[in-house]
Amino acid sequence: MAAGVQRVLAKCQKCIDSGNFYEAHQMYRTLYFRYSGAKKYAEAIDLLYNGSQTLLHHKQYSSGTDLALLLIDVLNTAKTPVSEDNTDKVVDLLRIMDNNECPDRLNYLNAALRWTISVAPECRAGHPDLHKKCGMLFWQEKNYVQARYHYLHSSDGKNLATMLIEYQTSQGYPSEVDLFIAQTVLQFLCLQNKDTAHVVFVTYTKGHPDVKGGPPYIQPLLNFIWFLLLALEGGKLAVFAVLCEKYQTAISRDPTYKEYLDKIGQLFFGVPAPKSQSQGGFFGNLIQSLLGNEDGEENSPMTPAMTPAMTPVTPSTEQRNLSQVDLD
Repeated sequence: MAAGVQRVLAKCQKCIDSGNFYEAHQMYRTLYFRYSGAKKYAEAIDLLYNGSQTLLHHKQYSSGTDLALLLIDVLNTAKTPVSEDNTDKVVDLLRIMDNNECPDRLNYLNAALRWTISVAPECRAGHPDLHKKCGMLFWQEKNYVQARYHYLHSSDGKNLATMLIEYQTSQGYPSEVDLFIAQTVLQFLCLQNKDTAHVVFVTYTKGHPDVKGGPPYIQPLLNFIWFLLLALEGGKLAVFAVLCEKYQTAISRDPTYKEYLDKIGQLFFGVPAPKSQSQGGFFGNLIQSLLGNEDGEENSPMTPAMTPAMTPVTPSTEQRNLSQVDLD
């Protein structure tokens, strides 16, 4: 079989050298079927990766993407575990797929993420290592929305914070300095990634040229996020409730914040999910939880150190909605 494969590969290279890319594509597929039939999955992966890379470099985007999708099929069929080498292969092919010429580029990426979920089901949104590499790639392409999405499903808070600073300073308004990081931290907390939420907040606030000093900060919303991260350590519902009440004006700048905080309350502070909208919404649900709490420990007052900086000021009315993550 090895000798036969080498002969086909030699013919395939001649086709590529002569510009006969259609014939080369068919030869790659023929070898793929041979390897798959013999369950030589490692050889099939290398073949498809090299073939896809070759065709894509020659701007044969349709044929190259076809082989890339077959590569993901083999990873699935072989139940290949996520590794540095395999995720590098996936992202290398994604990098050389022209965004305008490869309509299946997004389908390819989604298929790759589904493969990582199938072999690592604990990663419900896809493996964080693949998301991290995709985040870096889209950041290099200045596709900040896609980069932000993938970084949210990784654990790379430092690079995400650096990307957000670049994103905000190049495309955001001065009044949105706090909005960019606030939504990101809240989304990380909804994904129960408390450690990365803390890293991205600290890195962003220390590195952003328009965030002066702190904590405490000039921007009330930044103070709210800072206190929220501190409150998570204690897990006391009374602290969370008073914090949200004191910063109600800052929280109201973006209607999605209350949805995130409702989820955070359920995840970290034992707030029950609201049964209906008639209960008074987010703040009404918090009050109901406090009144119905029979544990005296939860009703302890806030520490003096947290009280003085909780007086909010009227925030800027400018805001911009960023992409959301699934709260389920």
